[in-house]
Amino acid sequence: MLQIEGLTSRYGRIEVLHEIDLEVQSGEIVSVVGANGAGKTTLLRCLSGVQPVSGGKVTFRGSDITTVPAHRRTALGLTQSPEGRQIFTNLTVEENLRLGAYLFSDERVEKDMNDAFALFPVLKEKRNLSAGDLSGGQQQMLAIARALMGRPSCLLLDEPSMGLAPILVEQILDVVKNLRDLNVTALMVEQNALA
Repeated sequence: MLQIEGLTSRYGRIEVLHEIDLEVQSGEIVSVVGANGAGKTTLLRCLSGVQPVSGGKVTFRGSDITTVPAHRRTALGLTQSPEGRQIFTNLTVEENLRLGAYLFSDERVEKDMNDAFALFPVLKEKRNLSAGDLSGGQQQMLAIARALMGRPSCLLLDEPSMGLAPILVEQILDVVKNLRDLNVTALMVEQNALA
């Protein structure tokens, strides 16, 4: 589903990624574990199209997407749930979820929102609450649910356990494990090897 060949990326003259090769098959949940500053987030940013690639090739579902812009990659089914959640704290939970499905009809959005609430029941209880009033764990749930609203075939997860209590890490990782049931492949980067 997702192939990376010789991927290189730079910040100015500093090479952050050097000829990375990786393949993620359909239905797999793959984790990349590394220390802070190892280039994990840069890898996902390159795959999602946010960070330019200075060398190599990214193939998604058989098509070369190395130079495809980020918004087109999302439309193709490659979606990222970014590090630090990056939710809209001044919007409600429901409004955040709707933003994840901006490409789709209202009828489809309602169905997908109900699916998101089934994955994360606490979000249904808090659907009219400002996202800024959620706990850190609930905000992480919202970030993942928002990414799933676009019905990705491959979800890129950037440190979903970062800053969470162990019980919440367990809940988040249970959802990640069950992504296969939703026909979603996942590439997750983590600093926490125990996650």
